[in-house]
Amino acid sequence: MAEFLYELRIPRDRIAVLIGKKGDVKRDIEDSTHTKLEIDSKEGDVFLKGEDALGLFSAREVVKAIGRGFNPDIALLLLKPDYAYEVIPLNDYVKGSKNTLIRIKGRVIGKEGKARAVIEELTECRITVYGKTIGIIGLAGNTAIARRAIEALITGSRHANVYKWLERKRREMKSAEMAI
Repeated sequence: MAEFLYELRIPRDRIAVLIGKKGDVKRDIEDSTHTKLEIDSKEGDVFLKGEDALGLFSAREVVKAIGRGFNPDIALLLLKPDYAYEVIPLNDYVKGSKNTLIRIKGRVIGKEGKARAVIEELTECRITVYGKTIGIIGLAGNTAIARRAIEALITGSRHANVYKWLERKRREMKSAEMAI
């Protein structure tokens, strides 16, 4: 059987999180996906090997999510078939100074984390703001809604308008669930 290989690079400050205490996170990923992870902690390189292409893809998504700032417990949700992971690269929206990037990240996080918490609550997704990216993990349909809300904040929409839109979307989702 053919063996597949992926190579990823994650920030060095996330390597310890990927490995976990006594290697437990690394072992959980390997056991759940039937893959093997080799980690170069000096460079931040992660090599994923395996014979199961789907397991390898899932392991890659989990490693990428941990590298983008997610807690391993949340990243491991990606092993469930109905969960999705999205990354919004802020470089696509922010042209210019570092101060602009900080301001945009601040809009998404909100005062004392309120904006991020409201988006997480109304979409039932988890959001991380790390480096020059914003990551979203949740049920596939919900991540798309969270992404739209975050993009609206990035492009300057008022927080109150975004929250109202999210509340309307949530009501629509709940009534769709009731109809099933």
